[in-house]
Amino acid sequence: MNKQLSNTLNNLSESQTLAMTRLSRELKAEGKDVISLSIGEPDFDTPDFIKDAAKKAIDENYTHYTPVPGYPELRQAIATKFKRDNNLDYAIDQIVTSTGAKHTLANISLSLLNPGDEVLLPAPYWVSYHEIIKISDATPVGISTSIAQDFKVNVAQIKAAITDKTRMIWFSTPCNPSGSVYSKEELHDIALLIKEYPNILIVSDEIYEHINFTGKHESIAQFDFIKGQVITVNGVSKGFAMTGWRIGYMGAPKWVADACIKMQGQFTSGTCSIAQKAAQAALEADPSCISEMRTSFEQRRALVLSLMKEIPGLKLNFPKGAFYVFPDVSNYFGKSDGETVINNATDLTMYLLNKGLVSLVTGEAFGDPNCIRISYAASEEVLTEAIKRIKETLALLN
Repeated sequence: MNKQLSNTLNNLSESQTLAMTRLSRELKAEGKDVISLSIGEPDFDTPDFIKDAAKKAIDENYTHYTPVPGYPELRQAIATKFKRDNNLDYAIDQIVTSTGAKHTLANISLSLLNPGDEVLLPAPYWVSYHEIIKISDATPVGISTSIAQDFKVNVAQIKAAITDKTRMIWFSTPCNPSGSVYSKEELHDIALLIKEYPNILIVSDEIYEHINFTGKHESIAQFDFIKGQVITVNGVSKGFAMTGWRIGYMGAPKWVADACIKMQGQFTSGTCSIAQKAAQAALEADPSCISEMRTSFEQRRALVLSLMKEIPGLKLNFPKGAFYVFPDVSNYFGKSDGETVINNATDLTMYLLNKGLVSLVTGEAFGDPNCIRISYAASEEVLTEAIKRIKETLALLN
């Protein structure tokens, strides 16, 4: 049998977050006490009122094919949420629901990008952006930032990266992996720049909107002069602890929404009917219903930062959202415990996994080879033990 694989698949890299999760599960299966802080998943359960809505949907026989862009009542709930929380006006024909925000991004890539197009990615960026863009034979172009600038790209850097091939810029706020949050003023400056390039689209990934410790989330689409160039991506997985329900959505210019509906119609059609009714309940609720989760994440952030500051050689920013810290670990490059030499962040994460039994993700996967990503979506007891192991393991390097 010819076991030939497609060039598209061969050109894709495995998700490093999922790869580290897989490795940690394999070690656990061998009986090793691995702590996994590698995956971006809230450790809370979905709130009961959302589960009740799903049960009700089953009893009411919401078990048939759904419209490709989602039930009208769900899209209306999303439109209302955009207005209520973000002061964004989207009609329901500008909204498309998909099987997660990742699916939404794939729809955007496959619908709007062509070979030779360039997509700007302020680094660090979410691990899958790079590979999703490659699926369309477009070219991801990283823009390096640093911990000194809180891992946020500035206007001068964006302008310097724009070419006649630039089609889009993708970024997240709050950011996975750095936890950085763009202010209204910073977004306004970026919007003013992109306005000068009417053929460039902005993809604003706001999936961590509700895990934001600044007091108010800001969307770049709020500026009317740029809204026609903005695709706002969001979902219910992070803020409502609904990762397994697989519901993402976008608000966009109608021509973009129509394109993504056409694409989705040939791949998956409408997403799960029961999950849609659950998401509707989540989005119709007052966002204060999830404030306890956000408060818990904020407390964990304080714990993690205080413990990590005791580890020599780490450089830390102060993440204002999401549930990650993204320390610069370059001070450990070139060091060894006598058996293993640490050449880069990938070596360090493998060393911490095999020697310290803590699973993290290399910053190389996010476009920053000097850092590692640590998720604090775990209990305070687990986080305390994990950072103790990290500190003890790093202390073996000289």
